[in-house]
Amino acid sequence: MSPTTLQAPPATPPKARSTAVTPHRQVPAIWLALLAAPAAAGGNSPVLILPDMAASLGVRTADATWLVTVFAWAMAVGTPLMAALLRRRGLGAALKLSAALIVTGTAVLAAAPWLPLAMAGRAAQAAGGAGLITAAMSLAGSVRRMGVITAGFGTLGAVGPLLGSTLAGAASWRVSLAVGALALLALPAVVRRADLSAPSLRAPFDGRGAALLVLTATALVLVPRWPLPAVAAAALSAVLLALHVRSRPTGFVPAALLRSRAFVLSAGLACTLATSYFALLFTVPQLLRDRTDWSSTTIGTGQLVALLTGSALSMALAAAAARMTRPRVLTILLVCGAAAPLTAALTPWAPLLLLVAALAVFTTSAGQATLAVYATAATPAAQRPTAIGLFSLCYQLGGAFGPAVAAAIALS
Repeated sequence: MSPTTLQAPPATPPKARSTAVTPHRQVPAIWLALLAAPAAAGGNSPVLILPDMAASLGVRTADATWLVTVFAWAMAVGTPLMAALLRRRGLGAALKLSAALIVTGTAVLAAAPWLPLAMAGRAAQAAGGAGLITAAMSLAGSVRRMGVITAGFGTLGAVGPLLGSTLAGAASWRVSLAVGALALLALPAVVRRADLSAPSLRAPFDGRGAALLVLTATALVLVPRWPLPAVAAAALSAVLLALHVRSRPTGFVPAALLRSRAFVLSAGLACTLATSYFALLFTVPQLLRDRTDWSSTTIGTGQLVALLTGSALSMALAAAAARMTRPRVLTILLVCGAAAPLTAALTPWAPLLLLVAALAVFTTSAGQATLAVYATAATPAAQRPTAIGLFSLCYQLGGAFGPAVAAAIALS
């Protein structure tokens, strides 16, 4: 045997070769969808069972909507924070913390006898879900793969209300709020294929910028409930944040993103479409109850079919978006996005409200997929998690505004 032959095995051992290749393998889109989508089911599961939740906790139904609002709030503020963690400590740290928050929040919800404690559990669940969604979107890499994630998000969001009602009837409303934990099933596949290493960032964490962004987002979430004080608080914190960004342009909120017209317009449109979708998600079932003699099961089934149809169409648009001009895609989103609330307000025929639900989920799911790519296209690779986090914050703000708007409509 020659010396060369003797030295060959230790030079490239099979284990070392496998370890070097594994971080670079692309995570299949189906696993990314499973990682992100259960949060939508968990967020939408209270839609049909708010009265049951309120009775169990000894509060009014209007007060029980805080469980929806706090979930949306935690998703909104948790998304950029988790994106910062991902950027600084890597995917592994973000996945570990997200999983711990989901497990803890679900355990708290399982036993919470009071609304404030249940709200804390929902907030932990949402923050963990925000981390998993951010991780999934950061691993997408293309409109088509992003479309699979957002279509899965829309599909499980569509299933959420009926699934929540079914689980509440068969077991408990607490079980229906635990469906977001299904995302943990995707963790082993993602961990095996993704690069979990921490990047080498030496810049100090911008704690002041993060705090000001959280305060601004919190005030904005509370605008539909307490308009005047919340608007004042949001304006003040936004001014302070703007001044901070000017003094630290590469901090938690990069000035380059705020100067990007594509990012600002995409994030603003995503927030608008999400607000419309989440408002209609809660309003359409109530309108159907008022205008028809349909049972809750019939309403839930009809809404499920409509939302699944809209989710499928959104994936088709995301797949075709690469072959379409950007103005054409935006025109489709704007026309369909405007048609949904106008039809809900003006239609004299109640079953047409199911078309409203389909249009709403189509525009928000397709919009999230395409607009996220538009918003981050010109972003440097090192800042991409930050851009995804801030874009998702705008989308999640719509998730907070929508249910509050629906509650205001119901109370009026």
